[in-house]
Amino acid sequence: MDLSKLTSAQLRQLQDQLKDELAQRATQGRAEALERIHAIARGVGLPLKELLGSLPVRGGRTGPVAARYRNPADASQQWTGRGRQPKWVKDWVDGGNDIAGLKI
Repeated sequence: MDLSKLTSAQLRQLQDQLKDELAQRATQGRAEALERIHAIARGVGLPLKELLGSLPVRGGRTGPVAARYRNPADASQQWTGRGRQPKWVKDWVDGGNDIAGLKI
């Protein structure tokens, strides 16, 4: 297919068709994969829930995370090192200090 001969409108229409087709294929691929997984579980005589229950949960919360940094001016202010830096950490680093100086 020579795309250079298509108008902008035709290219946009083709782009929409591509998005739809890719979404449909992804859905179909997931359905086929799930059916294969079910077949494997049935083949070994395990309920799928039991099989999947033994897998570790990805992205799930596992509990609180220990603080790794503490504000030297106020020991009650701590940060785990995850997420957005608190203002006191940003001020420390912007002041020319190394973040390693805040490590607990």
